[in-house]
Amino acid sequence: MSFGPASLRGASASGLPGQIDYRLARNSIIKEFRRGRLSRLDVCDAHPELLRAARNVGAKVEEDCPICEADTLVQVSYAFGPHLPPSGQCFTDAAELARLTRRAGQVACYVVEACPECSWNHLTRTYLAGRPRTRASRA
Repeated sequence: MSFGPASLRGASASGLPGQIDYRLARNSIIKEFRRGRLSRLDVCDAHPELLRAARNVGAKVEEDCPICEADTLVQVSYAFGPHLPPSGQCFTDAAELARLTRRAGQVACYVVEACPECSWNHLTRTYLAGRPRTRASRA
């Protein structure tokens, strides 16, 4: 099995890419933390850039942080693809994603939930957006 951008392609009847949801992995980690098998240091390890993005452009989530129970849980969305910076680009809404895909073609999107309070973070879902650029569309 590959974990590259090609692995994000779904097998849908419409030919559109699928979405991968990481809820089961998230729930498993939370369960192990609550049982004491994982420490807070094991699960609260967000990168400083992710925390900065969470504070500044994160979209508020209705639920509380599963680790510290603060009401500061947010989702941060990133796009990676051609004509985008190597570190990806944050986007905040569908309109901004549409602008990115017009410029960059097809992009791999990653949605991460993060808590700026305790540094909890977990990949929530991945999906492809936009259409691959063809030679005709580049001209």
